[in-house]
Amino acid sequence: MVIVDGGTFQMGDENGYFDEKPVHEVTLNPFAIGRTEVTQELWEAVMGTNPSETVGSKLPVENVSWNDCQTFITKLNQITGKTFRLPTEAEWEFAVRGGNKKSDYTYSGSNSIDAVAWYDSNNGDTTHEVATKSPNKLGIYDMSGNVGELCQDWYSSDYYSHSTLVNPTGPTSGTERIERGGSCGDTSDGCRIGYRHGVKPSAKYYNLGLRLAL
Repeated sequence: MVIVDGGTFQMGDENGYFDEKPVHEVTLNPFAIGRTEVTQELWEAVMGTNPSETVGSKLPVENVSWNDCQTFITKLNQITGKTFRLPTEAEWEFAVRGGNKKSDYTYSGSNSIDAVAWYDSNNGDTTHEVATKSPNKLGIYDMSGNVGELCQDWYSSDYYSHSTLVNPTGPTSGTERIERGGSCGDTSDGCRIGYRHGVKPSAKYYNLGLRLAL
């Protein structure tokens, strides 16, 4: 886990899609976030099975739904005595932007997507071992590309209409959960820092996984 000091940042992208606007100020308390996406070896150690379509111990786990992730986290917390969880969408974006080491990169740690991400033009439409591309300023890997990362929040296309927020947790209800970061199956546009997407809580895909927070 990487410790992310609390701070204030500008969330969103005025040059992005309608649901990435307006850019608004967000303040967060300190938190921790996974240095890598959850691997298949960790998932299997906790759950006893591996649901992934492309199998490899150091590959990110995929083909898991938001609901599956909640079950995994509950069991992980029982084993460890910790309180792991999915990151909020705001925590995820603060971390991908480098936290208080703020950056204006298009992708996680670079304006060159090939340096930091596995996406549809460089990967053969398959996942790759975690931490094989360059990290961002906080030493976090694969926040652009590889697998899409589920967040705790409900998705809403107009939630960004709120202005200044402190430790936001998203809408109180919805039909889809937030997915961030893009994946091996996405274009470079889908791997941008500000890009947002909603997925059904029961949906499973070969390029959908998770990253832990604490």
